[in-house]
Amino acid sequence: MKNRKKNKILVTGGTGYIGSHTIVDLIDNGFDVISIDNYMNSSPDVLDNIEAVTGVRVKNYNADLVNYSATKGVFEDNKDLIGVIHFAALKAVGESVEKPWEYFYNNINGLLHILKCCKDFKVPNFIFSSSCSVYGNTQQLPVTEDTPLQDAESPYARTKQIGEEIIHDFAKAHPQFNAIALRYFNPAGAHESAKMGESPTSNASNLVPVITGVAIGKREKVTVFGADYDTRDGSCVRDYIHVMDLANAHTKAMQYVMKKQNKKNYEIFNLGLGQGATVLEAIKAFEKASGQKLRYEIGPRREGDVVAIYANTERATQVLGWQPKRNIEDIMRTAWAWEQARSIPA
Repeated sequence: MKNRKKNKILVTGGTGYIGSHTIVDLIDNGFDVISIDNYMNSSPDVLDNIEAVTGVRVKNYNADLVNYSATKGVFEDNKDLIGVIHFAALKAVGESVEKPWEYFYNNINGLLHILKCCKDFKVPNFIFSSSCSVYGNTQQLPVTEDTPLQDAESPYARTKQIGEEIIHDFAKAHPQFNAIALRYFNPAGAHESAKMGESPTSNASNLVPVITGVAIGKREKVTVFGADYDTRDGSCVRDYIHVMDLANAHTKAMQYVMKKQNKKNYEIFNLGLGQGATVLEAIKAFEKASGQKLRYEIGPRREGDVVAIYANTERATQVLGWQPKRNIEDIMRTAWAWEQARSIPA
């Protein structure tokens, strides 16, 4: 029997946290994958981790999406692409408040260049890594995809709002182009093998790697930014979603548009557990999953933080056939296993 040619997907930001786990899920589902990542906040070692998990060596192009000619070169090398999953972006909320120009320049230009290449090289399917931060400080909980967007609380969030608008208008002008924006909540956890997980090269700002970093002794303590919010225990509420559940949603979204099951050529889906946990509850979940007592302190509120947000994910379940299989304790258990595995000296 002849080998059937695999469907080839380009993943931008493929050595990043969510990108790398999505590559694993794509490979597990029979896709051929290439990556673009300039290692701004990741490492080439991630390619070794992907290979250790899947047995497949993924080709990565060390290119900056802001450099249009370099981006175009990847498409010229791969004229058989059937889809793009676009993760590559700067994503630290606090840093974006300090460096708004850098965030707009990087995130918007990168998206525009990828879309131009999709148009010029006739790549029909596009999945965009959006964020629950587009909802701002909403009063409606849980949020649905139809919840009105509030003013962005950070330049990072604004780049996601603008990005969605750009894709909406682009899809409107190009009827053969199919795009999906996945608004995800708080990705966390690691691959069950403990061979892959969150490992930013810059100082981690997301809660779960901060927690595991404290538990392993890399950090002194966790700072809880604000305990005087109008929530169950005064700390911010977030919807934590396991990274492998999130990864699988990208695969399902790509399969959905490839099969032309979409009724419109631009659609939006929320991805989360569908329930919120406060920062203090997340700390307790880690303590339960790991058996470790965690050092933490209450600090001042952090600029750019939304008070509370969690998802209604019914649309993703009904339309994409996706639903999360793991809970917050699974998130903490796998994140802790990964932290311990990567902290063992070689």
